[in-house]
Amino acid sequence: MALPMTLAELYEAGDAWLADCSAHPDRVRQAWNAEALAPITTGEHWLVAESRVSTGLPAVARIDEEQRGPVLVDAYGETAWWLVSSQAAEELADVRQLRVQTAGWVLHCPPLGVMVAGHFWLWRPDGSGHLNDPAVLAAAFAPGGRRLRTEAL
Repeated sequence: MALPMTLAELYEAGDAWLADCSAHPDRVRQAWNAEALAPITTGEHWLVAESRVSTGLPAVARIDEEQRGPVLVDAYGETAWWLVSSQAAEELADVRQLRVQTAGWVLHCPPLGVMVAGHFWLWRPDGSGHLNDPAVLAAAFAPGGRRLRTEAL
């Protein structure tokens, strides 16, 4: 009788991609095996645009499913982290609800499908490297929260 797949197996591609974004993928996997958050330094593969959950959730509703990139949430700290391209800081500089962390900042990540210390993936990395588009994020956080459709991009 085959055992059911674990959450780690279900999300293997996303976990592998996320771990490979670290300079030390083995340390990331060790942290996850110990049911701890893994520190992943930003900059080489992506940056983080940080928002409050209370302002991020309305923006979430304005982003079409096919445009969604990875978003990590800290349920206890009321913070959401949107993974964006390494060039996104300038494009998001005028979005007052977002603060783009500089390269070298550390994001503490759980594996996909698991909540660790209140951190969970609202939208999971899929393993492809797809990130949040800064134009879509800016539109979603804009006053009035207009929706920017794929065709407009």
